Amino acid sequence: MKDTKKFLMAAVMATGLALSACAPTAGSAAPASGGASKAAEPVNVGIIYSKTGPLAAYGATYYEGLQAGIDYATGGTGEVNGAKINLTYADDGGDPDKAVTAAKDLIGKGYKVIGGTVVSGIALKLAEQAQQNKVLYISGPAATDAIQGINKYTFRSGRQSLQDVATAGSFIDTKGKKVVVFAQDNAFGQGNVAAVKAVLGAKGATVESVLVPEGQELTPFARQLIDAKPDMVFVAWAGATSGTMWQALSQQGAFAAAPIVTGLGDASTFGAYGEATSKISFLNHYFPGASGTDVEKKMIADVEKAGKKADLFTPDGFVAGQMIVQAIKGGGNDADAMVKALEGFSFDGPKGKETVRASDHALIQDMYQVKLTQKGGTWVPELVKVVAGDTVAPPEKK
Repeated sequence: MKDTKKFLMAAVMATGLALSACAPTAGSAAPASGGASKAAEPVNVGIIYSKTGPLAAYGATYYEGLQAGIDYATGGTGEVNGAKINLTYADDGGDPDKAVTAAKDLIGKGYKVIGGTVVSGIALKLAEQAQQNKVLYISGPAATDAIQGINKYTFRSGRQSLQDVATAGSFIDTKGKKVVVFAQDNAFGQGNVAAVKAVLGAKGATVESVLVPEGQELTPFARQLIDAKPDMVFVAWAGATSGTMWQALSQQGAFAAAPIVTGLGDASTFGAYGEATSKISFLNHYFPGASGTDVEKKMIADVEKAGKKADLFTPDGFVAGQMIVQAIKGGGNDADAMVKALEGFSFDGPKGKETVRASDHALIQDMYQVKLTQKGGTWVPELVKVVAGDTVAPPEKK
């Protein structure tokens, strides 16, 4: 599968299904006998994610990371300032309507914090609910740029597409160069063209595109790409035709025409590129071991203790846990106070230092240049370069 899109598709697709474990409604604990002080009021947090559906694998790693992040940020207590964090999970099945229904149900029960989703369309719907109901929303792996600065109540715990594109531009000096986007002719592909124009075009690149309609023979489009004489090719592709697409580019000699950059997805995709694997330059949000920080090591250890493996979107869940704890620590059950507690929040995450930009809630973080190498007969990621977060930060929205 196209990994920029498996990777970026995380932004464009969804997750989820039905309501899982319901937490008790927030309320005050009964006073203890003997005049002891009343226990802190619990904080109910609703997580809407892909337990099932097309991106269930992404949802699983987000979920696993969230457990580890809450555990890390609370020192294993699951509490903030004596207040219990009650987590309720809803599975949206990749359906925006189901996600909105779940959000309304949780908000109707008094939940002041909502988190989750891999799907960009769902993230936008949940951001609307956050604004309308004045509750905190922390999006998950959904990479849509549209939620950046969309309203005061919406944040994200992962990266966004503009950061992917800026990382792609770190492979060459794009000023005065021609960058061609090779993508499917759909909303996903067209969105990537727009992002490349916005980021690399602003840095002096000439941006063109070769968009392939669904079901079309790929060879003529591969030839069209070569005939465009690009200095760099940015591939944005998702779905079952990814393998065929890479084969067509390889057979037509596209790799000899220019460097080809795409996003590296989760571990299940590492062997999906065929003979093109060693020729592709990969931008990357995360792979286990990418940063080597103490926080990352703790995240990986916690996930492995639960019998799972860290993957592409494990940090998104972990960071969500850190942000939820920070919000409660600074705001209790008050959504407006939670927002203030998160704006400008700088912390040590699994990828190193991360900062919530106060003006538009973009999450500034390092990105990576990666290559796949063979070890023991399998393809594994190898770090080429850390791309500093401030150099690939999305343009500020005010």
